[in-house]
Amino acid sequence: MNPDRLFPPEPQLRALARAIFDSAADAPILSPHGHTDPRWFAEDAAFPDPTQLFVIPDHYVFRMLHSQGVPLESLGIAPQDGGPAETDLRKIWQTFADHYHLFRGTPSRLWLDHAFATVFGIEEDFGPATAMAFYDRIAEALTTPAFRPRALYKRFDIEALATTEGALDDLRWHKMIRDSGWDGRVITTYRPDAVTDPDTPDFRKNVESFCAMAGTDAGSFARYLDAHRARRAYFRDIGGATATDHGHPTATTRNLSPAATEALYQKVLSGRADAAEREDFRGQMLTEMAKLSLEDGMVMQIHPGSFRNHSTAIFDRFGRDKGFDIPTRTDYVRDLRPLLDAIGHERDLRIILFTLDETAYARELAPLAGVYPCLRLGPAWWFHDSFEGMWRYRQMTTETAGFYNTTGFNDDTRAYLSIPARHDVARRVDAAYLATLVGTGRLSETDAFDLMQDLTHRLARQAYRL
Repeated sequence: MNPDRLFPPEPQLRALARAIFDSAADAPILSPHGHTDPRWFAEDAAFPDPTQLFVIPDHYVFRMLHSQGVPLESLGIAPQDGGPAETDLRKIWQTFADHYHLFRGTPSRLWLDHAFATVFGIEEDFGPATAMAFYDRIAEALTTPAFRPRALYKRFDIEALATTEGALDDLRWHKMIRDSGWDGRVITTYRPDAVTDPDTPDFRKNVESFCAMAGTDAGSFARYLDAHRARRAYFRDIGGATATDHGHPTATTRNLSPAATEALYQKVLSGRADAAEREDFRGQMLTEMAKLSLEDGMVMQIHPGSFRNHSTAIFDRFGRDKGFDIPTRTDYVRDLRPLLDAIGHERDLRIILFTLDETAYARELAPLAGVYPCLRLGPAWWFHDSFEGMWRYRQMTTETAGFYNTTGFNDDTRAYLSIPARHDVARRVDAAYLATLVGTGRLSETDAFDLMQDLTHRLARQAYRL
């Protein structure tokens, strides 16, 4: 791989970017928000094979191939009705390699090439002719102790890694990690969407089970809210959680009276609420979750603006999370105002905002985070977790929010072996951006080198209270 990848082409700026990057290249990785499987670290079992590691679980991979006409079944993704899907893992890997050219210029190509070269030490080009050689070398490596999840955690120099579990999860794998005596820090994150979003299938059943797990019942909103308090405490005690996460379709918040909230809760629970009332309930719950964060100190993350499962045909055939989540326009100024009117000036509250709507960076998000004490901006996320997305993020937010109303980088990934690659990209982009500020006289070299440490690990540690 090009050692100067992502640095400016102008020689003087490139040299400065390289020096800034080198000053933080060996800093530990903080991964405070992600979706890796805690079972990996609990059992520390070998990963099964290259295909199940790189292809089948990665929606970045299979959505690109599907866009070029590759059936999901041929990638090992089975229909929900029990229909046939390819089970020959080598054949799936060959299909992946045959279409690897589709990833040219994409962040996925950077991440995959980085993993092949730095994790497995394979310097050849990956493609149709080398597919089986890659498969065999990776498969052989995965049988060795050095490639077990805990060993890779140490090799990647991860200081802390957060997974994300739903409010109904019993955290069995986090219990096992805690009781094992292993010194790696793998913590959970509280994600209550299944019991705060009335559009979730079996919503009432979820809420009743949730309240029972907390030792109460779903009869009133007050008891339902107490169940959240109990489950949040459980996530902190058992899983070491420092944060919550909320993946709502919009950034809508509400601040209704207690009586109106109770009436809305009862209507939602009965299944009689219309679409507007269900949106009101989601909005009220964002405000309630923020108030609970003010009580217990947990950092709140809001991930709005994804149209989930856009293809009805794919959803009906294969289920959720099959690459058809699409960004939408998101209003933060009006939608967040009820929450911010209620508690936006609380200095002990920490709310991290993410977006898939880049048009909101300069117009809405940076001005909001640049004035409300409780707000911080999360990094470029999902579709924008790329060189261009990170660069646009810095350009559009720094002039209004500065650097210190942002949170550094988090990789937000299910693909464990991509974590070092994603942090490498983020560090290179930040080094290049800082070098450009120095080159244009807007920042001193001393400040640039200090800021690089902030962007690499200090801001994330502070933002997520790690």
